[in-house]
Amino acid sequence: MARRLGEWILTIAVAAAVVLVCEAEVAKPYRIPSASMEPTLHCAKPTPDCLGGSNDRVIANRLAYRFGSPKRGQIVVFKAPPDASECGTGDGGSTFVKRLIGLPGDRVSERGGFVYVDGRRLSEPYVEPQLRDTRTQSFGRVPAGQYFFMGDDRIFSCDSRTWGTVPRSSLIGRVVLTYWPPDRISIH
Repeated sequence: MARRLGEWILTIAVAAAVVLVCEAEVAKPYRIPSASMEPTLHCAKPTPDCLGGSNDRVIANRLAYRFGSPKRGQIVVFKAPPDASECGTGDGGSTFVKRLIGLPGDRVSERGGFVYVDGRRLSEPYVEPQLRDTRTQSFGRVPAGQYFFMGDDRIFSCDSRTWGTVPRSSLIGRVVLTYWPPDRISIH
């Protein structure tokens, strides 16, 4: 009996260790705290402009950028730059979830609610027409080793248009799965 109990304790300890290592190094869950990624990722009412009844929960692949390069259009979890404090507390604190728009060397601009990279309009089927803003501005060339991010809800997103680019060293991982609530399960 004592041997069987010892085997169970060992099995549970190994399983817990595997889960902790996996979360720390491979895949980590995050929740969506603001309306900046609506309607792709929901935040919860009663927060203004949120469409969901509960915050979407996503899994970020933490190994994605160790073995590959970030690609335009990916949804990325990253450490917010210091100037992101201008966003206030409603946009998620120190970790943000946004869409990658500009790669190193790209020239990013916005005209009449549409984003242009190197003078070519970006196809963005994930941005709802009523969530485009009407700004017209240029952000210049994205520096080497830096990335330009925007939320899918352009009206209510505090993003690189406000606080600038993000260094590659701040990228935590690529969002690969929405797993909660169950009716929102999707692969990204």
